[in-house]
Amino acid sequence: MSCFGCCEEDNIHNATDNGGQYMVKNSAGNFGGYHTSETASKSAQTVKVQPIEVPAILADELKEITDNYGNDALVGEGSYGRVYYGVLKSGEAAAIKKLDASKQPDDEFLAQVSMVSRLKHENFVQLLGYCVDGNSRILAYEFASNGSLHDILHGRKGVKGAQPGPVLTWAQRVKIAVGAAKGLEYLHEKADPHIIHRDIKSSNVLIFDDDVAKIADFDLSNQAPDMAARLHSTRVLGTFGYHAPEYAMTGQLNAKSDVYSFGVVLLELLTGRKPVDHTLPRGQQSLVTWVLFCNLFPYIQPLFHC
Repeated sequence: MSCFGCCEEDNIHNATDNGGQYMVKNSAGNFGGYHTSETASKSAQTVKVQPIEVPAILADELKEITDNYGNDALVGEGSYGRVYYGVLKSGEAAAIKKLDASKQPDDEFLAQVSMVSRLKHENFVQLLGYCVDGNSRILAYEFASNGSLHDILHGRKGVKGAQPGPVLTWAQRVKIAVGAAKGLEYLHEKADPHIIHRDIKSSNVLIFDDDVAKIADFDLSNQAPDMAARLHSTRVLGTFGYHAPEYAMTGQLNAKSDVYSFGVVLLELLTGRKPVDHTLPRGQQSLVTWVLFCNLFPYIQPLFHC
């Protein structure tokens, strides 16, 4: 599959010029507070974007279906905000993500929502709606009834004493791996503009009915339409244990970085081990290092008979 062997260097494209119906001005010369080690252009930049293809949801509706974002509706914390469960008035079960506070202008955020609203693939979690309410930004995504791959392999993330789900059969693991690979391939090579996820990990692979795997939860603010996105980032991106080795040296992430992280997810899926497990002896704590010096066959052979 091209996702593994043919990923090109970071090639985020500018938003398409055709079909744009309104303009978004980025006076900072970058997008969404993306920090760089070089000074981005301070001149005003205008970016054409297409209309948002999902409905705006009233803030009152979101508060009502999440019991005012109460703990009973809280289902987890993603990389960029808390996630709540709710059923929209349309009848769709939704993961309601209330994003962390940001100084990003509304027009830039809406430009990013416009881009995400056009991402449509069976292995990518769909955006159902959005809300801008003062300083609050909320996104509604389709809800994964079976949780994340991390939940199934290791127990629900952030919950003390959480137990893993039922042991996956070999056929289930293969289906999940292929589905997630297709989702990542779509982002890298078929989405317009091309997307670099920057935080591929098992908790961002969501499992739906019939073991359909979908990629979720990339940072909107890092999908910049200008050259600032290509510069060296001074903020730590991604998740420890999934980083490609070159990230520690260069601080840069590209499509190949995503593919490396996805390789770690595959090892996790095959072995059932976490990328980093500090309860294990030294030399075995890192999954990647352990695999390099270990014969995996005795560990995965039992799965062939599941």
